[in-house]
Amino acid sequence: MLNSQVVQDLSNKIREILKTSPLNDADKNIHALIQGVFTKMELVSREEFDIQSEVLRNTREKLTLLEKKLSALEELKQK
Repeated sequence: MLNSQVVQDLSNKIREILKTSPLNDADKNIHALIQGVFTKMELVSREEFDIQSEVLRNTREKLTLLEKKLSALEELKQK
């Protein structure tokens, strides 16, 4: 999910615009609407992206090590 501060800032800016508008009653749903759009777009925060990138990097390292071990075991078996 996106940083809640970004969503809150965007929501606040829209509220400011709507204060002088007859749409002021819609203010209650602005934050939920924006959050829903971001969710549908499947956006993630930078922090979540970085965490998942690190998990993927670690997984790749483990896979590489396992592939090397498997190759070594296959060579021993062939001898």
